Amino acid sequence: MIEVGKKAPPFKLQDQDGKQATLAEYAGQWVVLYFYPRDDTPGCTTEACDFTAGIRGFTKLDALVLGCSGDSPASHKKFIEKYKLKLRLLSDPEHGVMEKYGAWGPKVLYGKKSIGVIRSTVLIDPAGKIAHHWFKVKSKGHAEKVQEKLAELQAAAKA
Repeated sequence: MIEVGKKAPPFKLQDQDGKQATLAEYAGQWVVLYFYPRDDTPGCTTEACDFTAGIRGFTKLDALVLGCSGDSPASHKKFIEKYKLKLRLLSDPEHGVMEKYGAWGPKVLYGKKSIGVIRSTVLIDPAGKIAHHWFKVKSKGHAEKVQEKLAELQAAAKA
């Protein structure tokens, strides 16, 4: 499980264009890494659209938003095009990165126990450390909460 203050686990995944994405390429920048179950489903669409709607605010805070699910790069590309998302979406079909970030495991949905993606978000600071972790989040309004926490952490660092 990940811990605030610890180094964020490295990753190397394909994005919607089939290009490699690594945590190392974002060194020196804030990274919002959010994990979601599936492209083009109601909750996941709400969350992705909310992050896209707030993208200017994240950019002003020198933060990049990355989404991650087990879907294929082709699925991500369709999802981005359908909703005009301004996000880089990463494909983790083997769930290895999700496991390292505590976003894959047992969960209960409608009273049924299963193993799957746990909707969660990790805020990684410019030094590559976990600055905040939201575990089992609700999609609606979450992007706004992430942006507020990011601004709060940056203000505290300047104080």
